[in-house]
Amino acid sequence: MNSQSKKTLKVCVLGNFSGRNAGDNAILGNLVRDVSALYPNVHFLVPTINPKFVEQSFGDRVSIQGVSLMPWALSVKIFGLPVFRAVLGSDLVLVTDNILFDMKLFNPLFNYLSTLSLVLPMAKKRGIPVVLYNMSLGPVSTPAGTWCMKRVINSVERIILRDQQSKDLLDRLNVSLPPVDFGADSALNTEFCSAERLQEIVAAKGLFTNPNGTIGFNVNVYLDQYLKHGARSDTKPFIQMISGAIDQVIDELDVDILFFVTQVMDIRVTNAIIDNIKNKQRIKTITNKEYSFEELTAVMSKLLLMVAMRTHALILASSAGTPVAGIISYPKTTGYLKTIGQGQWIINFEDLETDRLFDLVASVYHNRDEIKKTLLPAVEREKQKAAASALTLQPWLGQLQKVS
Repeated sequence: MNSQSKKTLKVCVLGNFSGRNAGDNAILGNLVRDVSALYPNVHFLVPTINPKFVEQSFGDRVSIQGVSLMPWALSVKIFGLPVFRAVLGSDLVLVTDNILFDMKLFNPLFNYLSTLSLVLPMAKKRGIPVVLYNMSLGPVSTPAGTWCMKRVINSVERIILRDQQSKDLLDRLNVSLPPVDFGADSALNTEFCSAERLQEIVAAKGLFTNPNGTIGFNVNVYLDQYLKHGARSDTKPFIQMISGAIDQVIDELDVDILFFVTQVMDIRVTNAIIDNIKNKQRIKTITNKEYSFEELTAVMSKLLLMVAMRTHALILASSAGTPVAGIISYPKTTGYLKTIGQGQWIINFEDLETDRLFDLVASVYHNRDEIKKTLLPAVEREKQKAAASALTLQPWLGQLQKVS
């Protein structure tokens, strides 16, 4: 037996795990499940501003410890002593999600790339392996961001990407690369809550009472901030366009609308849209402030389709077998939809108009049965790739656990 399997191995997982984002929560929950299912004696260290959330959410499933990133722990979110200690005290470091971009590069409250360009080279110098695990890289558009990204890439032992856009970025960096594999987003393998729990939620929220069905919507308070490198369009026209399209959807398709808030900061803009909708009696809202990512995904499985701005709202919905349409306010959203063969069902933020959005929703609605024929096998393929990424960690975590 490999001697590594005889001792507890510390695995530091770096991502944005505050508990405020259902997609990030799904990534962490599924990643630690996939890894611990294959390898014995793994203990996870997760830097976070909310250690209590991490430990209470996942501590009954795996051995896990939240590492506080609060000021009293001598940290300004990601930048501070706790991350350096966690990384340099681990046997393996996994960097995941989409945290390596250069928008607001030197603001540690928002950006991870600059800090990781400091700590990961230190890990390499100490012989601590670093793996970019089911990652999406970029966007990177500045010389400083490019320099930081190169430092990160030069510090890792293996790269597992989840989209072609990330590989294109690596090619443009013109650096020597470690082995590069294609995985997929860990959130894809989200398991539903129990059928009984789903029925409780449906009853409590009064959902799915319209025999014609329900369409899901999701919006992002950042609007097009990523496309404009920190600037943002005026909120008022956006609210008017979305609310106008939803009224048209209700009037012409005779369906109900269920807003999904997957990041709590989106609650205010969601409510502003609802306030501007004429058919308010046909609208309901469900949020990750109330429900877990497993519960939200189970509810998504009952939709006719999901129209979303946040990438992980689309990922969770498609993982549940629900057809999706993307409002593209972030480049990586297009990358995911293309990966699952749904790249035609999008509208770019700069092209957003009430009638155009309605036309997109109506097209997906009328073609949803055909869409599922390509969506379901594509998503299943991506799920298998996401789970298989854990197999690549064997050189550092040792003998595989037998899975019954």
